[in-house]
Amino acid sequence: MDSNEREPAEGALPSAAPARPAPPRAPGIAGLSAPYRVLAALALGAVGVGACLHLGLVFLHVAPANTVGKQNARLVDGWIYPEFEQNWKLFAPNPLQQNIAVEARAQVRTAGGELVTRDWRDLSAEDGAAIRHGLLPSHTQQNELRRAWDFFTGSHDEDDKPDGERGELAEQYLKRIAADRLASRKDAGDRIVRIQLRSATRSVAAPSWSGEKTDTQTYYRELPWWNV
Repeated sequence: MDSNEREPAEGALPSAAPARPAPPRAPGIAGLSAPYRVLAALALGAVGVGACLHLGLVFLHVAPANTVGKQNARLVDGWIYPEFEQNWKLFAPNPLQQNIAVEARAQVRTAGGELVTRDWRDLSAEDGAAIRHGLLPSHTQQNELRRAWDFFTGSHDEDDKPDGERGELAEQYLKRIAADRLASRKDAGDRIVRIQLRSATRSVAAPSWSGEKTDTQTYYRELPWWNV
């Protein structure tokens, strides 16, 4: 017998074989256990169905008048307004030639119990200052207030009366936006009691070479006070 091959001593246990490395885990969902794979598949399916439903409703909203859109008008309007409303005025033959600013003010009850009416705040100017010179301006700061005001004026008459359920929804939507912004800068101890909004509309001056005369005076449209 070779001297290098020695028999184990009597009573000694044979040495254990080296452990094999665990097989590599499959990437992605396939690497999860069966219950988690089922949950992941259900979540992805729900997201996919929701995305298809959203795209379908937006398509019916922007598509030309058709039978399917008319039959499901209530469902489409309920989903689209006000957050997902589409606006194509940029491509109109006669684009808007006015600057419309939305302003708001609050009537507050101070810590001492006094009722004070604050000055008007130009909410549109604040949005403009926040996005000016920004490489990635906020979509909310660009469109939230502007679309809320368009939604309100399009669903109310000249006396600021709502023309149906959409009008009431537009009023609540605009009021929530204004109340949230006014509350963010109120003095400590003040409690907002009522808010009021108005628009300041000024036509864009015609270029000097056109010879056209434009009335650039600012016109205001004040809404009634709303309780908060």
